[in-house]
This record gives sequence, structure tokens and C-alpha cells, in this order.
Amino acid sequence: MPRRWTTTAVVALLALAALACESGGGGIGQPSAAPPRPSTSARPDLPSAMAALGDSITTGFGTCIVLSNCQRNSWSTGDGLRVDSHYRRLLEANPAIRGNGHNHASTGARARQLTDQATAAVADKADYVTVLIGANDACRSRIEDMTEVTAFRAELDRALGVLKKGRPKARVLVVSIPDLYRLWEIGHPEAEVVRAWNRGICPALLANPTSTAAADANRRSIFRARIGAYNKELAAACRAYGSRCRYDGGAVHRVRFSLDMLNRLDYFHPDVDGQGKLAEVTWGSSGFTG
Repeated sequence: MPRRWTTTAVVALLALAALACESGGGGIGQPSAAPPRPSTSARPDLPSAMAALGDSITTGFGTCIVLSNCQRNSWSTGDGLRVDSHYRRLLEANPAIRGNGHNHASTGARARQLTDQATAAVADKADYVTVLIGANDACRSRIEDMTEVTAFRAELDRALGVLKKGRPKARVLVVSIPDLYRLWEIGHPEAEVVRAWNRGICPALLANPTSTAAADANRRSIFRARIGAYNKELAAACRAYGSRCRYDGGAVHRVRFSLDMLNRLDYFHPDVDGQGKLAEVTWGSSGFTG
């Protein structure tokens, strides 16, 4: 699919122009007026520290041209200019959160890594924690290697228990897993996408992506059902947590991702547009919108 690579250059130029405007507002030969100092007082109804838990989706993986983490573009705690993250939205309303957006998500993380991440969030004294986990529990080498649903729930409960004990007043947002099956639906007819997937991207779903054989169709169907089962457990675990936890109601899973919202290196992880969409559809569930 065609891609307007000039977008990055335009964004960079606009960012430089914005910085230039911020650094000096006077005309030639005129002294620049000092910008007003933002308030640094905390708003008690908004968090002064937040933490993100999860996997490579939340690390902003692949959003900085190369296939590596790029936390500044994270939908949750990103502080870059290209994604209107939860952190940036909160910062606009509560300057006290500045510098206190902690990202503990890690590439390849599964539910079993979530407890260590939750422990780190407690150490941060986070008032707000986002959780997006589960894609890697399904994206194994074989269908048989996917995390069992009961084990997934047990690990999720264990991590949420750490948060509830360590930060009982913190707000927690649990986010549904994206519809990875849709990626196969829209991507498998594209030769460029198939070449990327054939490097070993999510084999349980994307192995033999153009095959119409019954075995491959059945494998994809099982994968799809497992993601659905994980999402049910995410919702149930959040309900069990209590009133301080919110589930996104499946909002992320319902997003109709297009290939233009994925990075062109693996056609799996969201690009900056995809990260922005994640931030947009989850913000309404955060509890800070009104």
C-alpha cells in the first residue's frame, strides 16, 4: 500500500517551527516576552503519577522508524508531540504529573510478567495505572503453546492484587486486546504484508497467511476465540477488583484498524496513527473525561 513518508518530515518541520515560536515571540530588534509559567499545583481529582503496564504495543514499538521500543509515542505514557497520550491529556489539566509518567511495559511480555510490572507501579506511587496485556499470550509459535485461559486469569488477578494492596486508591484502566484476527483479514491479500509476517510474526495466527487449507483456517479460528476468551477475563478481573478499576468495554478490540495504522516494518504493531487511535478510544474509559 502507498505510504506518505513525507509526513514525518512535515511533522518534524512543524515541531521545529513550534519550538521557535515558543523560544521567542518578539519581532526583530524587540525583546521576547517571557512565556507565562504554568501552574505546578496538583489537582486532587487528577493523578500526579501514572504507570503503564503491558507489552510492546504500550512501549510504542516500531513507531520510531526502526523495530525497537519508542516510549515517547506510547498511547498511555508517551510524552512526544505525535501522540495525544493519556499522559499528555492529564498534563494539560494537571501540571503536577509532569515527569511522572512511568512506562513498565516490555516487549514480549505475557500475563506472567505483569506482577513485576505492577510492583514497579506501586514503587512509583502511581495514582493511575493502565493495563494492556494478552497479545503475546496468544502469539506463540504454536496454538498448543498459547497461555491457558485459567492461567491467564490467575496471573492477571495476581498482578491486580499487587496494585490493590499497594495503591488502593489508584485508578486502574484495563484495556481489551486488539482484534488481531482482523489484521490477518486485511493483510493477507497484500504481498508486502505477507513478506513481513513470514519473518516470524505471531505464528499461531499468521503462519501460512495465504493458505486456505482447513487446518490453517481452524488454527486461525482457535486463535481468534482465545483472544475473545482473554478479553472476557480482562473484563471479569476488573469487575472483581472493584470500583477503582475500569474496563474499556471492548473499545480497543472493536477498532477497525487499517494497514495505514500499522508500521511498515512488521505490519503488526501500531504506528503513530495507530497509537493515537488507541489513546483516543481508551481515554473515554479512563474516568477523567468529565
